[in-house]
Amino acid sequence: MNASATFTRRTFLAGAATLAANASLRGEAAAAKKAQIVISLDLEMSRDYPRRGISEWDFDKGNLDDATKQYAVEAARRVRAHGGEIHFFCVARVLEQPDVAWLKRLAAEGHLLGNHTYDHVNVKAATPEEAQFRFQRAPWLVRGKTALEVIRENIRLASLAMQERLGVPIAGFRTPGGFGDGLTDRPDLQQLALDLGFTWVSSLYPPHERGAVGEPPTAAVIDSIVAAQKAAQPFAYPCGLVEVPMSPISDVTAFRSQRWKLSDFLTATRAAVGWAIDAGATFDFLAHPSCLVVEDPNFEAIELICRLVQASGDRAEFSTLDQLAQRARPALRAAPTP
Repeated sequence: MNASATFTRRTFLAGAATLAANASLRGEAAAAKKAQIVISLDLEMSRDYPRRGISEWDFDKGNLDDATKQYAVEAARRVRAHGGEIHFFCVARVLEQPDVAWLKRLAAEGHLLGNHTYDHVNVKAATPEEAQFRFQRAPWLVRGKTALEVIRENIRLASLAMQERLGVPIAGFRTPGGFGDGLTDRPDLQQLALDLGFTWVSSLYPPHERGAVGEPPTAAVIDSIVAAQKAAQPFAYPCGLVEVPMSPISDVTAFRSQRWKLSDFLTATRAAVGWAIDAGATFDFLAHPSCLVVEDPNFEAIELICRLVQASGDRAEFSTLDQLAQRARPALRAAPTP
């Protein structure tokens, strides 16, 4: 997931207007409940990591390096030690690597693995070539197909690869790239997800202020990030598909796009999680081991979240996006088993 992709003032205002009504309702409904805190990590390589200027990962998002995999495994160990689990999202091209024992071990230890497409495609691409840099370099891979056909096949292939290579349940679908309006403008993509067997997606990344690049976040920026948490609460689209949004601010937005220091990221994370705990709401920490292994090598953000959950007493608990989605569809949960 790269939530730092194109963002403008117009994007902020349009996204905020689209989400305002639903956000208010979701925020009110969340009050007085035990906060549900999720740590989710997208298993993909990231442009500019492990050093600035690296862009080849754009063509090879699923070819995880050893440092990224080791960070994911250690993060999982730490969260498990605190009584939680991580919800991972897998760019399934990693399953072409010879050794996937580390992924099987994560699943065996109780962590969840979701579909993040096979090549990290943009599900809102207008043309096949726009779906992924790889298809611009090798257009013959998608020649003769529509953009929607390419997207459908990329998601389907990811599920197939995970089933055959890992043999574990596929825990939901996260779109590469977060959208300020989620899939509200694309009922065809909502239906596509349902047709492919998903009951929930994670596609919405609420808009928020970012401030000047290279400068520490101002109080107004932190306030905007906290305010955006109300728009990051689960809800259902009219078709019945559940949306489980990502909570700002993501690591790639903070570090790669805004050039924040780790202390700034921790400040924003603490404020956002604190709001969720106080409101009895949900919070989904969105990050990437390929980024954090450079920017946060000592796991300070993850340890901070774990401490906040533990210090909250009975006001918060660890959760997964599967569990958040289940809570967002009470009618389905109450249906009798055939």
